Amino acid sequence: MKYLIVGLGNIGPEYAETRHNIGFMVLDYLAKKHEASFDSGRHAFVTEIKTKGRTFVLVKPTTYMNLSGKAVGHWLNSLKLPVDQMMVITDDIALPFGKMRIRAKGSAGGHNGLKHIEQTLGHNNYPRLRFGVGDSFHKGKQVDYVLSKFGEDEQPELQTLIEKAAESVVSFGTIGLERTMNHFNTK
Repeated sequence: MKYLIVGLGNIGPEYAETRHNIGFMVLDYLAKKHEASFDSGRHAFVTEIKTKGRTFVLVKPTTYMNLSGKAVGHWLNSLKLPVDQMMVITDDIALPFGKMRIRAKGSAGGHNGLKHIEQTLGHNNYPRLRFGVGDSFHKGKQVDYVLSKFGEDEQPELQTLIEKAAESVVSFGTIGLERTMNHFNTK
């Protein structure tokens, strides 16, 4: 069984380890844990890991956040996978830092990467993991906030949260979406 896991983010050193790049950070952790390295592919950096009898194709779009749908559309078609065998990992300012929400579908909630994926697919019925980055920004400063690095107060917990998100991705592929949501969606 094969799964497509898309971690949203922006390429380039200026975006590394920013809140908006949490999707990249989760996939980087998974790849490192499984001793895999990313190669340049169409619209994305791509690698594959195998665990618990499943294959996970990890995709980090190189299209920048606002055009993430290009990579999603290409890799879903290329791998000939149904949309329910894909999970998108994204940051979410509507959730407090560290809170995770896995959903089978949902609105873009103002997130440009999710908006473009929805536009590309023609619907919003695809699994996603929303990783809470909090909303500690002043009015009009949302972009600066999501493009900044996690705060010093968040750093001690960040690695554990990334590992938990990575665990939930593997769970999605092995025990299914419903059971994964029941287990990982934090109260």
